[in-house]
Amino acid sequence: MAFAAEPTFQHARAARTGVLLINLGTPDAPTAGAVRRYLAEFLSDPRVVEIPRLLWWPILHGVILRTRPARSARLYASVWSDAGSPLLALSRRIATRLQAELGQRGQALSVRLAMRYGQPSVAAGLDELKADGATRILLLPLYPQYAAATTASALDAVAAWAARCRWLPEFRAVNHYHDDPGYIAALAASVRAHWQRQGRAEVLVMSFHGLPARSLDLGDPYHCECHKTARLLADSLGLAEAAYRVSFQSRFGRARWLQPYTEPVVQGLARAGHSRIDVVCPGFAADCLETLQEISQELRDAFVTAGGRELRYIPCLNDDDRWISALADLVLRHAQGWDGGTAPATAVTLAATAQRAKSLGATA
Repeated sequence: MAFAAEPTFQHARAARTGVLLINLGTPDAPTAGAVRRYLAEFLSDPRVVEIPRLLWWPILHGVILRTRPARSARLYASVWSDAGSPLLALSRRIATRLQAELGQRGQALSVRLAMRYGQPSVAAGLDELKADGATRILLLPLYPQYAAATTASALDAVAAWAARCRWLPEFRAVNHYHDDPGYIAALAASVRAHWQRQGRAEVLVMSFHGLPARSLDLGDPYHCECHKTARLLADSLGLAEAAYRVSFQSRFGRARWLQPYTEPVVQGLARAGHSRIDVVCPGFAADCLETLQEISQELRDAFVTAGGRELRYIPCLNDDDRWISALADLVLRHAQGWDGGTAPATAVTLAATAQRAKSLGATA
C-alpha cells in the first residue's frame, strides 16, 4: 500500500487540536444522476445494509438504483434552496458558529465539516485539518444517539483514511451525546420557544430516524438511547406520559423496523380526536429531507387526511445559540488535557461551564 505524502513539516508551527464534525450526507444536486451516485455510496455501506453482498448487490444495482433516484430527486427538489442542500448549508453554519464560539472562549481549535457520504468527504476534512497543523483530532459525528449504521460508519471512514496516512494524528471520538445536559436543555428550549410563538398543542410527538428491528437484537444501543433522550426531554418540559409519544420514521424496504412507526402514530392521534399536534425530531442535528419533506409535508398530509386539523413541525436545533454553546461545552469536555488548543479542566473552567448551563436554562 502506498501511503499518502505528508504536508511539509514546519518546525516553528505549534501543535493544534482539530475538530471534525461528521454528518450523514446529501446529493450534490436534486437530480436523478446526483441522487443515484449518493444512494450508491450510501447503500453500499455494509453498516447501513446488513445483508450479504451476494443477495444485496442484484437488488441494489438491478432495482433500487434504477427506480428510486428519479423519485428521490423530486423530493430533494421540494426542499432545495438557493443555498443548495439544507443539510449541507445548515451543517456548515453549525461548523462556522462552533469555530467562532470556541474562539470567543479563547480556544484556538480548527473546526471542519465532513459528510459520511457525498461531499465534503471525511478524507477531505481530515486532510484539511492535517494541513492546518492539527496533530490531535476530536471526531464528533453529529448523531446524538449511537448506532452502528451512523456513528460507527463515520468512524469507519476515519479508519479508512488513517490506513493510508503515514503520520497519524491522535484521535478521540464522541460516540454519543443522547443524554448530554446541554443538548437536552437546548431541545427543551426550542420546544418552549415554539409553544410561546404558536401555543401548545395537545400532544408532542418525538420522532427518531428508524433502524431495522434486528439492530436492537444484535446489541445496538440506539433504541434505548432514543427513549432516554425522549424521557429526559419530557421531564425537562414537565410532560405527563399521555402528553407525548415516541416513534420512528423513514422506513426502507420490507423488513420490520423499530416501532411504533411515526405515520401510524399520528394517524391514530387524529382518529382519537386530537386536532393539533407538534412533532420534533431530536435525533437530527440539522434539518434535512427527512424532516423538511417527510415530516413537515408528508406526515402533515397524513395527519390531516386521518381527521386532524394541524400538525406543526418544530425545526431541528441547527445553529441555535443554546445548542452551539452546548456543542462547544461538549467539544471542550472531550478535548480536555490536549495541549495546543484546549486548557486542562480546572475548578474555574468547570464552574464557568456550570454557570453557563444554569444561565441558559434560566432563559429557556
